[in-house]
Amino acid sequence: MRRINAGVFMSLDGVMQAPGGPGEDDDGGFTMGGWLPPIGDEGIFETVGALFTPPYALLLGRKTYDIFAGHWPFVEGEEAAFGQALTAADKYVVTSRTDPLPWANSHRLASIDAVAALKHTDGPDLLIQGSSTLYPALLAAGLIDRLTIMTFPVVLGHGKRLFGTGTPPLAMRMVEHRVTPRGTVVATYEPEGPAQTGHFLGHEPKE
Repeated sequence: MRRINAGVFMSLDGVMQAPGGPGEDDDGGFTMGGWLPPIGDEGIFETVGALFTPPYALLLGRKTYDIFAGHWPFVEGEEAAFGQALTAADKYVVTSRTDPLPWANSHRLASIDAVAALKHTDGPDLLIQGSSTLYPALLAAGLIDRLTIMTFPVVLGHGKRLFGTGTPPLAMRMVEHRVTPRGTVVATYEPEGPAQTGHFLGHEPKE
């Protein structure tokens, strides 16, 4: 059975929209596309390199797929090898749309149930990058095994967030953590079941 691992670039206020560059994703009037490069550092490159250690397959929402497909097959220079690796990897796209998936080795998944079925097949682990729309449903279905959140020291105010509508209450166990030289907190979590509640009083409060 495959594992589903995820890597997320996120601001302090939970926004993960369009980290890579202006125009990457302007949905909702988002104007801060490209917020990551000015505050990235070598520690982030190391983290991403570890996440994308072969073998892996990509699990993507359609918006992220379209962004990747419009960029990575065409890069040259220092990034060319990474683009070639992404092209060679299987890419599973969760989408209700029926228009073509033109990037080589791309496969359509029609539902979260289809993701669950894929997870129970043999093959490399599935890696999610970006794809904010996937997280609530995948977490609700108990399908994510490991979540690496890179929280950057910036507040964006608005935009697509990691834990959007439909995310269930969950307890998470931190299994790794580090802080990069420019202050990005890299923390890796594994789900530990439903979130619990309690109180600090040591006894039930009086009515």
